[in-house]
Amino acid sequence: MLDHLIKGATIVDGTGAPAYEADLAVHQGRIAALGRITDPARTTEDAHGLVLAPGFVDPHTHYDAQLFWDPCATPSMHHGVTTVAGGNCGFTLAPLNPDRPGDADYTRRMMSRVEGMSLAALEQGAPWNWSTFGEYLDALEGRTAVNAGFMVGHCALRRHVMGPDAIGGQPTDAQLDAMLRLFHDAMDAGAWGLSTTQSSTHTDGDGQPVASRHARPAELLALSRAVADHEGTQLEAIVAGCLDRFADEEIDLLVEMTAAAGRPLNWNVLTIDSAVPDRVPRQLEASERARKAGGRIVALTMPILTPMNMSLRTFCALNLIPGWGDILALPVPERIARLREPAVREEMLRRAASEEAGVFRRLTDFARYVIGDTYSTANAGLSGRVVGDIAAERGQDPFPCLVEICAADDLRTVLWPMPTDNDPESWALRQRTWQHEDVMLGGSDAGAHLDRMCGAPYTTRFLGDCLRGRKLVDLETAVRMLTNDPARLFGLRDRGRIAVGCHADLVLFDPERIEAGPATLVHDLPGDSPRLDSRAAGVVSVRVNGVETVRDGAVTGAVPGKVLRSGRDTETVRTR
Repeated sequence: MLDHLIKGATIVDGTGAPAYEADLAVHQGRIAALGRITDPARTTEDAHGLVLAPGFVDPHTHYDAQLFWDPCATPSMHHGVTTVAGGNCGFTLAPLNPDRPGDADYTRRMMSRVEGMSLAALEQGAPWNWSTFGEYLDALEGRTAVNAGFMVGHCALRRHVMGPDAIGGQPTDAQLDAMLRLFHDAMDAGAWGLSTTQSSTHTDGDGQPVASRHARPAELLALSRAVADHEGTQLEAIVAGCLDRFADEEIDLLVEMTAAAGRPLNWNVLTIDSAVPDRVPRQLEASERARKAGGRIVALTMPILTPMNMSLRTFCALNLIPGWGDILALPVPERIARLREPAVREEMLRRAASEEAGVFRRLTDFARYVIGDTYSTANAGLSGRVVGDIAAERGQDPFPCLVEICAADDLRTVLWPMPTDNDPESWALRQRTWQHEDVMLGGSDAGAHLDRMCGAPYTTRFLGDCLRGRKLVDLETAVRMLTNDPARLFGLRDRGRIAVGCHADLVLFDPERIEAGPATLVHDLPGDSPRLDSRAAGVVSVRVNGVETVRDGAVTGAVPGKVLRSGRDTETVRTR
């Protein structure tokens, strides 16, 4: 007897092939049959008028810690995501050196700073009972509702071997050998590959450049070559130019890494803006050079606009503008006083408008900011209003006006910068860029920057836009981009498409209603810490390995997810 039978669904199989109507049978976690099925099943549902697609694969998340207290990886699973890739950007919770118990605290503080995770949630929500990478994977085994695979982070490898000298130091030959042995152990345990960062925006809990930023090319290439010794593995790397334009030496490094590994390398995130038409060609030059060198470099890009809120009180992207970090790190009373000085504001704006600010220049159109939550009577009625309008009423320039609003709240005011790349030309450029063979949808950062942004709903929002909005791609192509494309990049065995014998990772949705709700602030993390959440509309059911995990927006409590391990659950994707 079949376990479950879905009758009359519109099947969009993930390959890009035309949709068709059929029944689908699930048995023992896999798709047992497709077509007109009359065999008996324990449960049956009528899916006429609904679309049945493979579960979505999110290629860039930071759910490494959250899965311990939230096995459903919310809100991703609500939006049809059944497989997540974690351990990105060089940051993982393992391995931890058992001879240095303080390394766990260092890791928590680093993750809190660099990935915007709640320190209280990290301290209270995860068991921290592992040392090796394999023990970390084992700690997650059998307790997740989604499938999850993890890269091993370069920062953790360096810290384990070099201790505090990982910041600023270079490994001896013996230390590099130890790092490689540790890396091979992690890969043997099932790590998907190496992740690393050289980004100037990545600092640890002490405000110092994270460990991998101190690595020289020889170290990175030694680790890349080690990736080639393991089946079903990858590279993921972040460099300073990822958000704007690569420097020549960054392209050289990325090309050498993927060629040395003979494995694909993906990076995050390709920003697309018609106002900067040379950015996309420059970034994709890395992919073109990689192919000539026998490698492959894949750019992740988001198919939706994901607003990120700001604050002058807590660390955010504004701190990364050259010259701003020192001002915004001052004690609050001194910070307010300095921000009120015209000469200080003038210098801040000058540097924000300069070439050195790079992609962060897009954050400085303060007239377009929208005021979010406020906390003082002086700011009553300002929530939801545009700063430019308020400034005009007060006879002020936008930035001084914004400073005064925030000062009245002791800088707690929530600020929402409106995107500058929401014009028809930018969307047309996105549509063209998505067609490139080395561009893939993703980059949600789900599980990170929890109270600042909510990228997890990109799947349902993109589908809603494709079906009822801009219609930049058809439904079959959109589903392929969310499922089979990332599954094939990672070499996932029998996932990312609907076919007999594949794992029954499935999402059933109403094409007339599929969409993502607005992001709202909730306090449901350990320690009552806040995060942004977004509910899905139109998602009828989500199944992971054949077991239903979501029904009509509510989680079922089942935890059928698997920890996906390289070699066993992934196959090698060769670049030559």
